[in-house]
Amino acid sequence: MATFTYTSLTLLLHIFTFALSVSARPATFLQDFRITWSDSHIKQIDGGQAIQLILDQSSGCGFASKNQYLFGRVSMKIKLIPGDSAGTVTAFYMNSDTDNVRDELDFEFLGNRTGQPYTVQTNVFAHGKGDREQRINLWFDPAAEFHTYSILWNHDQVVFFVDDVPIRVYKNNEAKGIPYPKLQPMGVYSTLWEADDWATRGGLEKIDWSKAPFYAYYKDFDIEGCPVPGPATCASNPNNWWESPAYKQLDAVQLRNYRWVRMNHLIYDYCTDKSRYPVTPPECLAGI
Repeated sequence: MATFTYTSLTLLLHIFTFALSVSARPATFLQDFRITWSDSHIKQIDGGQAIQLILDQSSGCGFASKNQYLFGRVSMKIKLIPGDSAGTVTAFYMNSDTDNVRDELDFEFLGNRTGQPYTVQTNVFAHGKGDREQRINLWFDPAAEFHTYSILWNHDQVVFFVDDVPIRVYKNNEAKGIPYPKLQPMGVYSTLWEADDWATRGGLEKIDWSKAPFYAYYKDFDIEGCPVPGPATCASNPNNWWESPAYKQLDAVQLRNYRWVRMNHLIYDYCTDKSRYPVTPPECLAGI
């Protein structure tokens, strides 16, 4: 028979309390998410363990988390549209759902002509200010199998990951007067829609509806964060794993991978777009 000391019992109570205050991975899609539009175009697979999103000439579709969250990590495994997907956008993002002073963290997967690399565009909105697009060409075929896409968000940084490889870092530089999303909770969203006016080569490549319907697949929905409404102390709790010292900056391996992505696969960075920004934005000068 196990013997519990006062210390071990206290530790167990702490772990139990922490588990109650932090949202973890749902068992099925509908446990943590709801369909936001065109429910006929989202189909559950494997008892809700995975879903299929459908885009055709009648509609795209979208879903959202039932709760909002303040800090944490969200990730999903996604298999994108195979073949000729030009003009389509599969989006996975967090959004504060506020009109004027919006916070948002975006993954947007821009469709391609067959044989061309898939482009992922990231964007960061902080206190209503966006237009911070960066684009990379993925170094694999994201339609051949599932890959994991994650957003880590804490008091120190926002990091976008592809299969645990960081592709973008947005640091908290409030001390330098640069806005950082930290006051508004955000929901988790995804959409599949037609955007051939801009998605592929700036709109030069149009969607080929003869290839429709287009399908994207999601599974392993993972949200670990502080739900709002929820315990008021969760978001400021330094014991949350995502606030630990290991997540305040990239480690040596992550930094090496990050630099490899930026050197070999970055195809657009608003920081270096002098036609849009003759004066380099301050967050770009602050670096990672």
